[in-house]
Amino acid sequence: MHVAALDLAAVDSRYAAEVAQRAKAQEHYWNAVGGTTELPGYDSYPRAPYGSGGDMFYDDNEWVGLAKVQLHLQTGDSAALARAKEIFDLVRSGWDTDSTHAAPGGVFWTQANWSQDRNTVSNMPGAQLALRLHQITGEDGYLDWARRFYDWTNTYLQSPGALYWDHLDLKGTVEKTIWSYNQGVPVGVNVLLYKATHDRTYLRRAERIAQAAYAYYVTQGRLFTQPVYFNSIFFKNLLLLESVTGDGKYHQAMADYADELWSTMRDPGTGLVHFDSSGGTEAIQQAAFAQLYAVLAWPRGLWPTLY
Repeated sequence: MHVAALDLAAVDSRYAAEVAQRAKAQEHYWNAVGGTTELPGYDSYPRAPYGSGGDMFYDDNEWVGLAKVQLHLQTGDSAALARAKEIFDLVRSGWDTDSTHAAPGGVFWTQANWSQDRNTVSNMPGAQLALRLHQITGEDGYLDWARRFYDWTNTYLQSPGALYWDHLDLKGTVEKTIWSYNQGVPVGVNVLLYKATHDRTYLRRAERIAQAAYAYYVTQGRLFTQPVYFNSIFFKNLLLLESVTGDGKYHQAMADYADELWSTMRDPGTGLVHFDSSGGTEAIQQAAFAQLYAVLAWPRGLWPTLY
């Protein structure tokens, strides 16, 4: 919901107050004391007096960090940039330093002791956050860490067909589910690496992943097997690619997807979208639906700020 307000505010300034309100609410999750690595970050549930907190997830923190970067890029908000830097410090602390593990390295999914998985979604968004911070600050340390996250994920979690699997455990067993957001973010990472280095190899890699994902999800009809909140991230990163290439195929696919949601899953009486047979809906689904339409309303000149 925070990101939905942010995406709307980019094209309608009346939503700036909504962004501020949700950013304030986000701080109810902030754990200033820190988790297992003793660095502050966002818990998975609100903290006292609003709740008792929860496990700290690196991917969730990365999404907030990327939202803060988007806000900074679009408005110059210095506090948002400072928070994004804090979040990156947390993410960096989640790097696996035990060389005895299979596939050593990688950022863990969570600090919770019930999971030791290292995921595409805890590494590629970390690389994307690092690249944005490099882009803004010019500091090479961010670029170095981005490459570290990127190289590890490509080595252990990218399939021969260019698409990305979900995660692996400490024994090196790979869970090979292919989620749409795990394809979108590597596209965006390669675009930002291209911008940072001017090496067209990265742009070609971005195009290869995008083409493979388009075939898998759009051509082969799997798009509606994915949660709408994964697809919103997927399409935003494809638009980031098209901000460089100038193409329009992925923008058209995004519009077609959004329009099909509008015509088949939206209740005209309430405006709510319903993705399950029980007729219920979730805030995260509504937020993703709003993000799709908000970004479709963006002028192309804003696309370089996407993630």
